[in-house]
Amino acid sequence: MFSRLVFGLGLLSATALVHPALAADARTLQIFVSKDKQSLAVYDGTEVVATSKVSTGKDGHTTPSGIFSVLEKQKYHESNLYSAAPMPFMQRLTWSGIALHESNSVPRYPASHGCVRMPGAFAKMLYGMTDLSVPVIISDGELVPRPIDHPTLFRPDTPTPMQLLSDVELRPSMPDSPEKPVQVAMNDTAAMPMPAVPPIAAPEPEPPSEPISMLVTRRTLRETVIDIQVLLNQLGFSAGDADGLLGPSTVQAIKAFKTLRPTEFAADRSLVSDTLLREVYAAAGKGEPPNGVIMVRQAFKPLFEAPVTIADPGLALGTHFFTLHAVDENAGTADWLGITLENNLSRETMKRLGITNQESSIITGKPIARSLSRITIPDETRRKIDALIAPGSTLTISDTGLGTETGQGTDFITITRS
Repeated sequence: MFSRLVFGLGLLSATALVHPALAADARTLQIFVSKDKQSLAVYDGTEVVATSKVSTGKDGHTTPSGIFSVLEKQKYHESNLYSAAPMPFMQRLTWSGIALHESNSVPRYPASHGCVRMPGAFAKMLYGMTDLSVPVIISDGELVPRPIDHPTLFRPDTPTPMQLLSDVELRPSMPDSPEKPVQVAMNDTAAMPMPAVPPIAAPEPEPPSEPISMLVTRRTLRETVIDIQVLLNQLGFSAGDADGLLGPSTVQAIKAFKTLRPTEFAADRSLVSDTLLREVYAAAGKGEPPNGVIMVRQAFKPLFEAPVTIADPGLALGTHFFTLHAVDENAGTADWLGITLENNLSRETMKRLGITNQESSIITGKPIARSLSRITIPDETRRKIDALIAPGSTLTISDTGLGTETGQGTDFITITRS
């Protein structure tokens, strides 16, 4: 369901700019909304293919900034929150009520109740361009996607080269003496007539893979509890299902584990703590526990998650978003595009996450390369993801976890300013 578009030029409004080549080709899209400029730009790779003025949320109903995707589309929709107000060509960004939609009032200043209003002709055209899951990035300032090449980013597995003449016995090409003829391995079709072989039909091209969405973030209490449950079960403590919830079975298993280690937990009064995690990992022979996690979704549904390690955890990772624009399976290469969003962490959030330095919101210098270089992904996890990526796949890096808007029927939604 990655963003593909095939459309004609008859729907253009005075606010739109569309590249004529797009009339015949399918492309991978991203939508960027700038609240400062009250503008919307549609990108295919690094190229702007359509633009429009917009009106975002006014004071008291500010449109949130962050990373979204199209979750639902309806040609005609009525607001559930504001007296059934009409919202034609609605493209939903959150289940709590934020969307892109047509409006008769787009004054190019904040005027909505939180949605992004667009002129009628452009809203209709954009509706025809997008599929579900197309990324939508809303920010205060204008953002432009840039090509990113970094070893931490995923790329397809390079196919193993085919061995030529694998069933032919090779002979030396130089004779033992000048009088001896040279023997070479070859197919002598004249000496050995070949039976007639019917022509082999060309294989049907495989349909493109469904893109995946990924989130790399710091581990929260949920991931910590899941790890503890899994390992305590392996150690025979019957911690129940690995659901991240502190139910009776999990609590009883934790207390039983601590009872066997009174010295280690003499000064630890918390049920779940870093000490508990380290001791459970050590008892299971797993070494140091990871401090990060990568989560993977496909078609708005969770696929799997795996631990990662984040170096210098006291330094904020920042908020970064990457889209896979193109893949060359034969060469094993992938063309990633990336942006950095402003990172707004409150003092309470920084304290909770153990962050001591935001480094000027991580928007200066080379923030993407620095953050990517601090993330270590296990080889097994990397191979699994390399086999899944397809054009339109996305990766978000964030300090703040899943976020309240991420849930059933969504990609990973990251709010940077509410």
